[in-house]
Amino acid sequence: MNCTLVSPIYSFTYSCTMSSDQEKVDVLICGSGSAGLCAAVWLARFGINYKVLERRDGPLKIGQADGVQTRTVEIFDNFGIGEDMLREAYHVLELAFWAQNIEGGRKDNIKRTRYAPDKETEISHQPHVILNQARLNELMISQLGPQPPIQYSTEVKGVQVDESADITDLSSYPVRVDAVTAVGITKTYRAKYVLGCDGAHSVVRKSLGFKMIGDSTDAVWGVMDIYPRTNFPDIRKKTAINSSVGNLLIIPREGDAMVRFYIELPAGTKASSVTLEDLQNHARLIFRPYDMDFADTFWWSAYAIGQRRADYFHKNHRVFLTGDACHTHSPKAGQGMNVSLQDGHNIGWKLGMILKGLGKPKPLLESYVIEREKTATELIEFDRGFTKLFNSKYRVEHGISQDQFAEMFVQAGRYTAGQAIQYDASGVVEVGERDKEVVRNVTVGMRFPTAQVVRFCDAKAMQLVKGLPANRQWYLVVLAGDISKEESKERLEKVSQALNKIVQRFTPADTNPDSVIDRVLVISGDRKKVEQDQIPEFFTPVTGKWQQKCLFKVYADDESYNSGHGHAYEAYGIDPEKGALVIVRPDHYVAKVSALDDNLEQSIQQFFEGFLLPTA
Repeated sequence: MNCTLVSPIYSFTYSCTMSSDQEKVDVLICGSGSAGLCAAVWLARFGINYKVLERRDGPLKIGQADGVQTRTVEIFDNFGIGEDMLREAYHVLELAFWAQNIEGGRKDNIKRTRYAPDKETEISHQPHVILNQARLNELMISQLGPQPPIQYSTEVKGVQVDESADITDLSSYPVRVDAVTAVGITKTYRAKYVLGCDGAHSVVRKSLGFKMIGDSTDAVWGVMDIYPRTNFPDIRKKTAINSSVGNLLIIPREGDAMVRFYIELPAGTKASSVTLEDLQNHARLIFRPYDMDFADTFWWSAYAIGQRRADYFHKNHRVFLTGDACHTHSPKAGQGMNVSLQDGHNIGWKLGMILKGLGKPKPLLESYVIEREKTATELIEFDRGFTKLFNSKYRVEHGISQDQFAEMFVQAGRYTAGQAIQYDASGVVEVGERDKEVVRNVTVGMRFPTAQVVRFCDAKAMQLVKGLPANRQWYLVVLAGDISKEESKERLEKVSQALNKIVQRFTPADTNPDSVIDRVLVISGDRKKVEQDQIPEFFTPVTGKWQQKCLFKVYADDESYNSGHGHAYEAYGIDPEKGALVIVRPDHYVAKVSALDDNLEQSIQQFFEGFLLPTA
């Protein structure tokens, strides 16, 4: 039957062929961008019934985003797909700064003023890389099984929520989503949860009546991916140029040939009137006295800078906005794709725990809103300041010198690397007044830092986070000190017994003992003085397909054969004589720290009781 549907929320009409069937799905993801796919990776790992609706006719072929911050590289590595990314990507190692050649009397020309490392070593063990978003999406899709549940050529037309549904009711499907295919066939979906991952012009957001709050500026920038012919010496380095006619940022692309230019255009420029020739000619002026020609242009665009954030991130904790659907900003800091992906990374494991019957909906879902609303707000504020830094007029008006520009650019490195996010206290983050007395260099609410350790069973030197793969579990990281000493050994035995009781309380009987809460032990001192039978059985559970004793959860902060000493206890700021416990979430953020004292059992059990469902 032919018909015309009208959205009850906002005005549009479309013709269709009516179909009466309704499909039920636990999680419906609207949009197959970075946020949606990252959430889907988690849902696939939890074995959740989900579906992705995408209006494009197939996977993304050309992505506009390309900067992959160190935090995103860590996420891919935790998912087990980091090696392909690192092998294919361009690695950003050094920054070059160029400015007007004032001292040489040729202010229309530019000269190099400084080199700087792209990131400080302590920020992350992973590099900042450049890789096209389409390839990143492909890597995530590879984790969704042989037949990924992505329905292409399907456009969402409206979303409605039954507001009478209780947040704890997992039997109902209170969200209705109407969609239409490219050939005009309509479909209605009923979902327990919906993720709005459908971009800056989000239909999901508009259907809910939510608005984007913020502003735009008069600044217009151009961007183009080009194959340059030039004698400019730093064309294969990330480079910031401040010239007499504007600013330009160089981002080398993967593949050794393509380069991206972000180009500040003259005041009064209208984005809609910019041509490719305009961008090329302005770039040539900026690069003087160097030659700049263009063998080919792969892609280009022009845009006005604006920063906006959705006024709400959820509807009844049943529909959640992610990515550009709830925050938009300039692309120069390389945050868009990364922050969007991390929205999906945050909500995915929480929905997985809830729908598997392991976690309580209220604290887990509320924590998404608490954490990602704050992240988006901080991102908007950072982007406003970072964008002003690139504005020639603003720098002149505020007396910001070329050297100050370079220094401020470098100082922003921790934020642009994605390592400055700190979540506030919530149902899944417990901040204590004495946390820093226990672990000086680990911050509750921030991502768990890594350090080199030596695996006890085979003497392999490795990063500790490699022992915490993103396989759905929470992690109890126990740093027990030197257990060749009797006092430390006895303390570890007591801690192990307490933790074992807690883990058993939240682990279903028909699953492996490490399936919900896993455990990792890091000892200090000479590992050769410790025998395997001195390690408490809690840290060597019988698990896996072959029901073998797992020996890969025990590490030593000791000298390795070929990679030196990682000094993990020093890096974490933990006294080996006292030890510590760090609780790490599935997304690798630190949820809680604790001393190895008599209060540990009660404190840890009370924490997990807040959001996990006991099995007995």
